[in-house]
Amino acid sequence: MIRTGAQYRDSIRDGREVHVAGERVKDVTTHPMFKPLVDIRARFYDMQHEPATRHIMSFEQDGEVNAVANKLPFTQSDWWDKRRATDTLLEEIGGVVTRVGDETVGEMWSLFDGQDVLNEVDPQFSKNIRDHIARVLHTDPFHVSANTDPKGDRSKPPQEQDPDMLLHVVKETDAGIVVRGAKYETAAAYANQAFTKPTIANWGNAAYSDYAVGFICDLGSPNLKFICRTGFAGRAPAEDYPLANRFDEVDTLVIFDNVLIPWENVLFYRHTKAASFIRATLHRYSAFAFVQRNLKLADMMIGAALFNARQTGLDKQQAVQEKLSQLAVYREGINAHLTAAIALAERSPGGLMMPNQSLLYTGRVLACSQLHEMMHIARELCGGQICVTPDKAAFEAPETKPWLDKFYTVNEDWVAEDRRKLLAFARDMLNSDYAGHRLTFQLFAQSPPFAHLAAVYRNFDWDGPLDFVKKAAGLSDKVLGEIRRQPGDSAVNSWFAAGQAKVAAE
Repeated sequence: MIRTGAQYRDSIRDGREVHVAGERVKDVTTHPMFKPLVDIRARFYDMQHEPATRHIMSFEQDGEVNAVANKLPFTQSDWWDKRRATDTLLEEIGGVVTRVGDETVGEMWSLFDGQDVLNEVDPQFSKNIRDHIARVLHTDPFHVSANTDPKGDRSKPPQEQDPDMLLHVVKETDAGIVVRGAKYETAAAYANQAFTKPTIANWGNAAYSDYAVGFICDLGSPNLKFICRTGFAGRAPAEDYPLANRFDEVDTLVIFDNVLIPWENVLFYRHTKAASFIRATLHRYSAFAFVQRNLKLADMMIGAALFNARQTGLDKQQAVQEKLSQLAVYREGINAHLTAAIALAERSPGGLMMPNQSLLYTGRVLACSQLHEMMHIARELCGGQICVTPDKAAFEAPETKPWLDKFYTVNEDWVAEDRRKLLAFARDMLNSDYAGHRLTFQLFAQSPPFAHLAAVYRNFDWDGPLDFVKKAAGLSDKVLGEIRRQPGDSAVNSWFAAGQAKVAAE
């Protein structure tokens, strides 16, 4: 059943070893760098119970109330419900938070689709994924994912350097596998569990590898250590940095110091085919919620830029209107990809309803590849005052307040305090340390740009353009030959085609 915010807070008070800024954290729910995000996640849980939002955030099935975000998607309607729920969450808190669970639970649905692959490895693994999907639905944990390892020297295979640079299995026991290494994971220090899986590893053509392992990790397990980057919250007054103090999702290096993973939590192990499969299909569902965040960020940039332009009358200038239109085109491009991905949704090999893959992945490339350009346009529209405006203390100090009230009051509708708040918001979104961090995070959070384009290459329908040009140019049937084939990883594509045929037959 859905949990409350209080139950979530209690669940992460489990004695886990968390370090930040050189100190051992006693309670992540009260520490100033973690509390803002813990409170937001707790707020999400509470919204599932409140009369005004529970019909959006939850659904009832077989007498049990569960979270919409955790529901397996079988229909287009399920995706519209998920989109509405995420929008409701972000609008309630007044900002963008990426790691709250809805964008990571979908990664397990990709494994649900790949049960045939898992069965080739061990039938128990496909049972494990079904059990964990059911467990997420019924116990409502804060579920995150762990992908990136420290990696070390990437010119060398892991066996030729410190083996801990990539997470690996060091021992098998009757109770499960024992793993060593480390993973970077945003929000891990205050989450319940993580889908931990291999990075893009250099195991060559080997069929088996101790580095090809994926499992569900209980983040309260013994021998886990969480070493976090210093958060932005508390570095400067919240009045001057309203986003950094509320929405900084603390990234964590999770150390696995001989951690036991029970067999029932192991989803695949040693078989590189299974590891390659999950890497190729990892974001089949989760990319939707990720791209949806970019849409909300676009709304924030448009709102801040438009307020700045209208309060000074600059929105009447053609040059300003053109730049606002560029932001609108970017925003609507993301919106169109998300909407079309649902409208043209596809049945997955496992029988789920997945967003149209080509449209989803091209939408992700659009959202991420143009984000830095849109931020720069928003900076221009907000004007130079976002980098020169004094802080709130100067607006309140007796000796400087009269002068700042004079020069920051635009008219009777835009007094100095509102002007200061808007400039502080825009500065934190576009110019601050937090803004730079978020830009980098969006670029790499769902793999680097080359992997985004590789996903497009594997999922775009190349046959359509080939057939059209063949007919338009009057080419013979022979020219298609080897050219007419789905590009990308042949093993994954063969599996996918067989699954699609199976679904069509059924």
